[in-house]
Amino acid sequence: MTAYNAPVRDIQFVLHDLLQISQQDLAGHADLDREFTQAVLEAAGKLASEVLAPLNIIGDQQGCKLENGIVRTPEGFKGAFDQMRDGGWTALDCDPEFGGQGMPKVIGCATGELFSAANVAFTMYQGLTHGAYSAIHTHGTDEQKAMYLPKMVSCEWTGTMNLTEPHAGTDLGLLRTRAEPQEDGSYLISGQKIFISAGDHDMSENIIHLVLAKAPGGGESTKGISLFIVPKFLVNADGSLGDRNSLSVGSLEHKMGIHGNSTCVMNYDGAKGWLLGDLHKGMRAMFTMMNEARLGVGLQGLAVADAAYQNAVAYACDRLQGRAITGAARPDAPADPLIVHPDIRRNLMDQKSFVEGARALIAWCAHLIDRSHLAGDAEAEALVSLLIPVVKGFLTDKGFDTAVQAQQVFGGHGYIEEHGMSQFVRDARITMIYEGANGVQALDLVGRKLAADGGKPMMAFFELVKGTIKAHEADEELRAGFLEPLKAASKDLQTATMYFVEQGMKNPNAALSGSYDFMHLFGHVAFGLVWTRMAAAARQALASGASDRDFYQSKIATGRYYMSRQLPATATHLARIRTGSEPVMALAEDQF
Repeated sequence: MTAYNAPVRDIQFVLHDLLQISQQDLAGHADLDREFTQAVLEAAGKLASEVLAPLNIIGDQQGCKLENGIVRTPEGFKGAFDQMRDGGWTALDCDPEFGGQGMPKVIGCATGELFSAANVAFTMYQGLTHGAYSAIHTHGTDEQKAMYLPKMVSCEWTGTMNLTEPHAGTDLGLLRTRAEPQEDGSYLISGQKIFISAGDHDMSENIIHLVLAKAPGGGESTKGISLFIVPKFLVNADGSLGDRNSLSVGSLEHKMGIHGNSTCVMNYDGAKGWLLGDLHKGMRAMFTMMNEARLGVGLQGLAVADAAYQNAVAYACDRLQGRAITGAARPDAPADPLIVHPDIRRNLMDQKSFVEGARALIAWCAHLIDRSHLAGDAEAEALVSLLIPVVKGFLTDKGFDTAVQAQQVFGGHGYIEEHGMSQFVRDARITMIYEGANGVQALDLVGRKLAADGGKPMMAFFELVKGTIKAHEADEELRAGFLEPLKAASKDLQTATMYFVEQGMKNPNAALSGSYDFMHLFGHVAFGLVWTRMAAAARQALASGASDRDFYQSKIATGRYYMSRQLPATATHLARIRTGSEPVMALAEDQF
């Protein structure tokens, strides 16, 4: 049986020592002092550890069931969802005009990590609703906002996104779902969607589906796609629920993991829907959801990794096996705990340095989104758009690896279901696939984001790295352990970027063959940047006489581990990129 404890102390470090959120010149941030955020995180942590975490294994074992056209969630999920809703957690960072609490995105991400770590399948229900809320909030009419958002903010109504079809995954230009215009301004939506997370369940009164479809006159490419609001139950003018719409759950997918979340085949048989945003401009509206969802999936990669890591640490400290090579650590016991062995330490340090680095990177990205939304900061928006595919791809790849490493600490017991480590591995695996498979994230990064606005966002990232190095170059301890490794890794990233600039037009396959390595190279440098900043913040806290010296010293030691043991991987990724497309494209199709 697994357990979860909210890492409140570490999140507080990220919010206040690293990001210094209460000192930011952004609306509402002055109120976010340590006492306030401590109270929020402790309350969220209590809900996560005491309510959601015990349901995690229940959700995995029971899964969801389709009964008479209605999806039944696992035992205890509905009661927990009521607690989540009643506590106002679904409304934390939503617009107060529609019943939200108006907190910044960075606080929403901090609490979202706790909920996802405790029970990722459960937390997807409100997470997807938040994405649908954001799309309607950004692109909807005043009437649509008034009709749908208050109930979605409270999660009395939940939301979904409907993109994928059996024959059309990443290539949405192939989708066949059709939207026929009606005289009253509505559309009749017909088609089938698959892999629809939270497509149906018994925890909310209504489900608001956002559905991509093609309306007449839009052509056959993605440029002709529109986005529609298609509620499970039609909504009357007074806000009450009307008739059931012409949509249904065809079946539930039988999945490797996230069993507690209902992944549905959705059939639309002339269902009534309303255009969201502009006609034939649905991809723009959908990407409002996708960008938020991709940040959220990166958060899932971190969250599941942390839950797995916590359990691996507990097991390594408790399980007696062998003796320390330098002499018995516990002479009075029949053996020493696993944690005395250097290879177990290496494994756990890999996990710890990833989890804490990922937490800082996610929070920084959330803060950039806050700067974009609250201050109209175009540079912050451009930078976070550049980082989104890195966060989604790198954090989920490494998050899955971390879950596997945590399972490895348990040895054979990790492979046995009763210990719960298998679930972390199975749950983490989907994060590398949905909301745009990680190979697609790499292509998006190299094919679109690098050249965006003439490469200015990428240059801005390099300037941030240079500025961080320059700001701390007088610190001897930081120089050797952090600044020099960061400088070398950044040089590798710059060299790879120039390779793509030079090769991209004349040999596109050369760029695309190295895109996955580039995404990981970029991820390592981003981690190097946030680890350097965290080490600097920890040293400043120690210099100012902070009482929690063990915490800050541990932070510096963990960062030094990442810089010395993980960051050098940038050289390997660069070497692979430089081989170009020839090794990748050498075989004919019939030679595979």
